[in-house]
Formats: sequence, structure tokens, C-alpha cells
Amino acid sequence: MTDDTRTPGKGGGPRRRGEIFAACLDLLAAHGYDLLTIEGVAQRANVNKTTIYRWWPSKSELLRDALLNSGLLAFDLPDTGSLAGDLTALGTRVQDLLADEHKRAVVEAALVGAVRHPAMRDLVSSFLEDRLGRHQPIFVRAVARGELPASFDPSLLVDALAGALWLRILVRRRGVTDGFAQQAVALLMTGVAGAGEASADPPA
Repeated sequence: MTDDTRTPGKGGGPRRRGEIFAACLDLLAAHGYDLLTIEGVAQRANVNKTTIYRWWPSKSELLRDALLNSGLLAFDLPDTGSLAGDLTALGTRVQDLLADEHKRAVVEAALVGAVRHPAMRDLVSSFLEDRLGRHQPIFVRAVARGELPASFDPSLLVDALAGALWLRILVRRRGVTDGFAQQAVALLMTGVAGAGEASADPPA
């Protein structure tokens, strides 16, 4: 094995951090959070375990960085010119991500671990908050176009859309048609229109 602490990678960490992150997520997908170990990651990435422990004292800290920074679960942010279009594109990207067997296994292992372990639950919550922050420009543009009231909580839309896809694909094990994301967004936009009308009503 080799030790790669001499040259910090982008954002801090060992030079071969990408390989370490990939090994971490591979083992998570294959064995789940319970059986994931730093020693196993070190062996798979072909680095000394002291290299990993120097930067990540626990497997939950390593896994958090791997999920946030590996790029495995990342996708480009859409900008279609409308909230409905952006949400449909976003839903399609999530759908495509979950259609990938390896990425789906990583998501499933993370969610199962979150149910059983507080550290993993905090990690998944942190990951979702990070993704919501990255999606924020969609909702800033929607407010500027008058499609959303400024007081609207965008996490409601993101949770509802992602939840519909996760439930159908991960729990029901059913495929999704090409129009599924568009249909889900149409339902959500009906609710958004109602919320906008309610916020515009003067107090009684």
C-alpha cells in the first residue's frame, strides 16, 4: 500500500481522495453501513489506513465527505425558464440517477443506515440540506418570475417530488414512465397555485 498525504487534494485531504471516496461508496453499496470500515476502505483504495484516519477520524465523517464531494450523486442544475420545467427536469435527473444500479444501491444503503444509526441519520440529513442549498437558484428564479410567493418553503416541493420518485423506485420497485416526473410536477404545481392564492388573500 502507498501513503498519499504529501499533496492535499482540492478542498483539503489526501491527493488520492477521489479513489478513497469511490472505495467508501462502493463498500457502502455492497455491504451497508454496519459492515463499512475504514480499514476496508483503505484496502480497497490501496492506501494506508493511517492516511484515512489522519483526515477522517470516523467512518461517518469519511462517508459524509464521500457523499457530498465525490460527485457520484451529483447532476447539473436545470434552467428551463419556468418552475414547472425546472422541477420536471430535476425529477428526471433523480429518476435517471436511481435507474443506475450502483447509485441506487448507495442511496438505499444510506437510507437504511439512517433508520438504524443516529450518525448516519445526521449524515443523510446533512446531505439533503446540501442538495437543497444547491437547488436554491431554481426557487429564487421562480420567486422573481412570480411563480412562487417569497415566503414559500421550497423544501416542500423538493421533498414531495423526490419522495414520490424514491417511494416508487426504491420501495415499490416499480419502473417509472417517461412522463412520471411531469405528472408528479403537475400535481405539485396545482398545490403551489393554491398556496399562492391563499397567501394573496387579505386577512379576515
